[in-house]
Amino acid sequence: MKRLVSDQMVEYLERRNVEYIFGLCGHTVIAFLDALSRSKKLRYISFRNEQLAAMAADGYARIKKKAGVVMCHLGPGIMNTVTGVANASFDSIPMVVIAGDVPSYYFGKHPHQEVNLHSDASQYEILKPIVKRAWRVDDAEAMPEILDKAFRLAESGRPGPVLISVPMDVFSAKIDEELFNRTYKDSPETIKPALAPSAAKAIAKKLIEAQNPVIHAGGGILLAGASEELKALVEFLDIPVSRTLMGQGCISDTHPLMLGQTGFWGLEFTHKFTANADVILGLGTRFAEADSSSWYPGVTFDMNKTEFLQIDIDPAEIGRNYPVSIGAIADLKIALTQILEEAKALVPQGIKRPGLREMIKENRDEFKKSNIEISTDGRFPMTPQRILRDVKALIPEDTIIFTDVGWNKNGVAQQFDITIPGTIHHSSGLATMGFGGSALIGGKLAAPDKLVMTLVGDGGFGVNPGALATAVEQDIPVVWVVMNNSAFGTIAGLEYSNYGTNFGTVFKTPDGKTYSPNWAEVAKAYGVDGVRIESADEFKPALEKAIKSNKPYLLDVPMENIAVPTPGSWNINDIYNPKEGVVNGKLVKNEKGEYMPPNHSGSHK
Repeated sequence: MKRLVSDQMVEYLERRNVEYIFGLCGHTVIAFLDALSRSKKLRYISFRNEQLAAMAADGYARIKKKAGVVMCHLGPGIMNTVTGVANASFDSIPMVVIAGDVPSYYFGKHPHQEVNLHSDASQYEILKPIVKRAWRVDDAEAMPEILDKAFRLAESGRPGPVLISVPMDVFSAKIDEELFNRTYKDSPETIKPALAPSAAKAIAKKLIEAQNPVIHAGGGILLAGASEELKALVEFLDIPVSRTLMGQGCISDTHPLMLGQTGFWGLEFTHKFTANADVILGLGTRFAEADSSSWYPGVTFDMNKTEFLQIDIDPAEIGRNYPVSIGAIADLKIALTQILEEAKALVPQGIKRPGLREMIKENRDEFKKSNIEISTDGRFPMTPQRILRDVKALIPEDTIIFTDVGWNKNGVAQQFDITIPGTIHHSSGLATMGFGGSALIGGKLAAPDKLVMTLVGDGGFGVNPGALATAVEQDIPVVWVVMNNSAFGTIAGLEYSNYGTNFGTVFKTPDGKTYSPNWAEVAKAYGVDGVRIESADEFKPALEKAIKSNKPYLLDVPMENIAVPTPGSWNINDIYNPKEGVVNGKLVKNEKGEYMPPNHSGSHK
């Protein structure tokens, strides 16, 4: 029997246990919307901008560990998704984008809103550079196969977004329902690869024989759900753990073997270990610039001193930025179990490194002690440290937090202890403003029983506050904490420190007065409860009220623009202010044959 493609697509999504479609309407997708309206299992979450929809789907996928589904219109619709889809791609988040397209019989004729400037019928190519694969459905009967391939590809290997571009006449076409029979037989999951036994043994042997080993954990640990396996291995071999921004929560920030974050916004104490390690095992990380202090030797890492081992699900990331003596492709949850088994066979009693845990605790305590004064300061606008302290004191440990860009990301990753894996989510690869203010919508839908909130700057929130409307319309109780310094604060600090000006980075009226929208009143206009904090002592009780309300709630918190400590190096500073020891992003040796990293204390030497 022949039935509408749109109806059969909805049934397919239901069978895959898709719960939500995040999107925005347009004339090319109303046939699909009509089919969705009859579904008893799928819920459509409408947004006022496609970027918001994509970021909400991203937030959902981070919690559920399965593809978020986005629906959008052609032309401006698909173009508005670009930033949100790219954000998911760079952070390895699975997503399936279903985009409407012009009628197939009008390809290349410049029908309404078609984007085809360089080749006919090329709209789907807009997302090609940032998705794992882009399909255009040229034949309605190909839809079942494409749907199956799309979800498998999005969720397998290194996860990421895919695109299905659907001409609007395909949604309204009728095809034999037998064509969807293959989808009943196709397993929705792909078995993940293990390490070769010889590789597992070789890695275990390297870690055991090393004098100063470090395990460097990235976001891949969390994507693989491998936190317990990592914890078991490092405790058995007594190996300290450093982490990337995306790796926060891989094991508890308070674990006795957790050194903390590396890189520009890392910790000096962490660098003492990572820059002097004889063996580093990188797990689910590409050793990116910010986490590696622009790859300056001797600051965060030093390939002249260190032998690198690396395990990743994506072969393209092996040895990308540091040479590896062992590079292996594997699922980290499986791989870490294998390495631990081999380690137990080689050293059944495990390994103890006397004084290591005590040293880590002393340094962590010292760092926290150095923050006490500023984190308890009662001045107003509030210090960011005080905001974080008050938040930490109130929220349950399993609260799911989405950050944005600036202090609320860099400072949080450095100073805000996360103790439960999967409860903090950063935009890392793209580091795009606007992520936190919309991703929390999807996060709450994925975890309805958890408190879900965002720590977001006023710059990031101001990019697109339209998620407020969706929260009210769909009755989604989330909390926005707008850390408001009336500026693009991080960039303002960089500009001022290097050029002595903050032109274009702070918000002022023509007469020079500080300016910020009253975000609490903006929230109220959308129907969201909003409070503008007027003193430091007001914030904590206001946050407590917001949490207890079980409603969409926004707190506008005036904040002083204090720079996040930067113990690492970042090459951009050496472009702004050229240094003798840096040439084209690389350190050069001085007359003594030594590398002298700029902007760094060097105490790890």
